[in-house]
Amino acid sequence: MNQEIMTSAKAMELENQYGAHNYHPLPVVLDKGEGVYVWDVEGKRYLDFLSAYSAVNQGHCHPRIISTFIEQSKKLTLTSRAFYNSKLGEYERYITSFFGYDKVLPMNTGVEGGETAVKLARKWGYTVKGIPDNQAQMVFVDGNFWGRTLAAISSSNDPSSYAGFGPYMSGYLRIPYNDLSALENVFKENPNIAGFMFEPIQGEAGVVVPHEGYLKGVRDLCTKYKVLMIADEVQTGLARTGKMLACDHENVKPDILVLGKALSGGTMPVSAVLCNDEIMMTIKPGEHGSTYGGNPLACAVAMEALQVLKDEKMAENAEKLGIQFRAALEELQSKTDKIVLVRGKGLLNAVVINDNEDSHAAWDICVKMAEMGLLAKPTHGNIIRFAPPLCITEDEIKTALDIISTAILEN
Repeated sequence: MNQEIMTSAKAMELENQYGAHNYHPLPVVLDKGEGVYVWDVEGKRYLDFLSAYSAVNQGHCHPRIISTFIEQSKKLTLTSRAFYNSKLGEYERYITSFFGYDKVLPMNTGVEGGETAVKLARKWGYTVKGIPDNQAQMVFVDGNFWGRTLAAISSSNDPSSYAGFGPYMSGYLRIPYNDLSALENVFKENPNIAGFMFEPIQGEAGVVVPHEGYLKGVRDLCTKYKVLMIADEVQTGLARTGKMLACDHENVKPDILVLGKALSGGTMPVSAVLCNDEIMMTIKPGEHGSTYGGNPLACAVAMEALQVLKDEKMAENAEKLGIQFRAALEELQSKTDKIVLVRGKGLLNAVVINDNEDSHAAWDICVKMAEMGLLAKPTHGNIIRFAPPLCITEDEIKTALDIISTAILEN
């Protein structure tokens, strides 16, 4: 095959011609990454303020993670679970100790983790809680996002996720987010609820942070009504919000914890579902699995990715710099009516843009920031999410704030 010289225009043309049109990316073609920076094919450098939707918390191509990846990839990558492998048990011991659970079920993608959690909750509901066969119900919240499978979109109230893909999964209930009264009411009215699955902070919805006490209230209500508390920490977990888990902000422990994205440091799809024996041991051989789940390459990479977060104190860095970042954005908000709201925790933040006069305002701001060397992307039209790699420095945050301020004030 002839090696053609790739330009941004050519790369975008190829994707447009040969790829499905299920994304609407910014017109930037990335070719290289290191730490908080990425470079396009022409060599222009950008601050990455999306981090692949928080999959690259440790920074692009972290040398320790890449070294582990290369070393293990030369030895053994995949066996399937038809056999034992030398890395899986070591990884299972490591991650269960890391988060304080009896067992882990390894999967690949975040949405697979969510599906696994739902299956575990239903199985537990039938075998432990005593729910009659095929009557288990799951509770979700408005604005939730945990992927694009049929099971995931069945819980969504966003037409862009679910419209045109029915019929949908049965046994799902949905209530408002950040509403403990609604949660208790649905628990009271439905004795066959197996689990309540939610994001401690809603990421795709635009970094929606619940009021203080919500997580504790969810924990108390789930315990009271014997419902499994399922925390979808695929985006909020792994140091992103200033704690190792977003649930740690209120010192609560979910019954089922779902992790993904940064569990591999952005090198490959790795997800994990953690819970204790009462729940996990309801699943028997042949009832759930994955060809790639628990492969030795993923296990080696995940252990190193978690250790990097701890060794380099990335949660602490996210907490400290997140406070500075939001304070600067709030100061900017006081100078312009273009920012309606600033919200976030740690280094998962967002600004809501006033789009009353221009429905493309947030997109145009992101295009302007890209021209100035910073990458971010709108969500839900008028919300811009800011989530840089957690290895970012104070000076780099200041540089980013200069770009963000200029792009918003001059757009």
